[in-house]
Amino acid sequence: MLADVPIVFILIGLTAYTILAGADFGAGFWTLFSGGGRTNSAVTRDHTRHAMGPVWEANHVWLIFVLVICWTAYPVAFGSIMSTLSVPLFVAAVGIILRGASYALRGQLDAAPQRRSIENIFALSSIFTPFALGTVVGAIASDRVPVGNAQGDLVASWLSLTSVLIGALAIATSSYLAAVYLAADARRLGERMLEFDFRARALRAAVLAGALALAGLVVVRYDAPPLFAGLRSGGGLAMVGLSATAGLLTLGLVWRSRFGAARVSAALAIAAIVAGWAVAQQPRFLAGLTIGQAAADRSTLIAVVISVALGAIALVPSLILLFSLFLGGYLDSGGGMRAPVLVVSNAGVTKQPRSLGAFALACLLVGVALTVLADSGWAHALGITSLYAFAVSAFVLAAMVDQ
Repeated sequence: MLADVPIVFILIGLTAYTILAGADFGAGFWTLFSGGGRTNSAVTRDHTRHAMGPVWEANHVWLIFVLVICWTAYPVAFGSIMSTLSVPLFVAAVGIILRGASYALRGQLDAAPQRRSIENIFALSSIFTPFALGTVVGAIASDRVPVGNAQGDLVASWLSLTSVLIGALAIATSSYLAAVYLAADARRLGERMLEFDFRARALRAAVLAGALALAGLVVVRYDAPPLFAGLRSGGGLAMVGLSATAGLLTLGLVWRSRFGAARVSAALAIAAIVAGWAVAQQPRFLAGLTIGQAAADRSTLIAVVISVALGAIALVPSLILLFSLFLGGYLDSGGGMRAPVLVVSNAGVTKQPRSLGAFALACLLVGVALTVLADSGWAHALGITSLYAFAVSAFVLAAMVDQ
């Protein structure tokens, strides 16, 4: 039970990174393919750049989170992945660096002749980065990463049919998510032509992503039989159905220009893909290595759980606030919108912090005791729940005291 908890953290991080950073990668895709619409391509490129401005750096928090949890909780698997798949991971790292540098530099070159070249670097790195990360997922999913330091083929391990198709699917889903989000942003800004253009792009990208997903099932059947067996039964099949349903729902919502709901259904479709992979592959982590075998010792796993719970006090509320301001339009440049002001009544404030503080302390003590001292699965689950209750209540308490 305890060995599975960090995997849940990793899957949450991967899902968040796929949805949030994936949409940013897709914005780079539409920077490169900005023509063909009713709006001037320069206006389209500016829209993609400004839309992702407030959040693009925050999205990479999830990638760092996944890496830290993996190398701490599953060191053998982490070493095997990083050594065998060093080439695509290096490509992805270079892409992230080039992408960040070109994005920051582009903001200072509005009138410079090199502006278009910088935009092209940003766009190209936004395409080969998700492709490289997708090939990593494909290599792991198709059991081409053996246990041990650089035991797998440094080239063939990530250039199989499964890896290449998942890399292409990563690009398609990123462009699909970005088009839906950018259409919603254009509507919020009152840019009707941009809204129309990105609506059309979202519909085309959704059809392409769906076609690649179906092709992927055919490829996986012959190239990764154990994964396909997991996808055709039980929870894996349920996730495939959920992803397909959410994808079709998104098509309908985008067609009717209901972009707010389409954001949610599009994200759900992508999240179901990640969950389906995880369910279909369990309990395997790598070829010949289960999650339980890959896990670190008990004390390390406990430290990981407690650290994530404590880190959530700062990270989760901060990200919620950031995206609430962003989606509400309060971070739009020149929008003239006024940020909301939190008003807290003083009635009962003196009593509430005391009782909430006692509750937070009790949750911390119970959570640590059950996680460290108990051996049963239900006790670990209760302990982890108590630690998260402590994280939430401690944040609320800090906000109340600050008032």
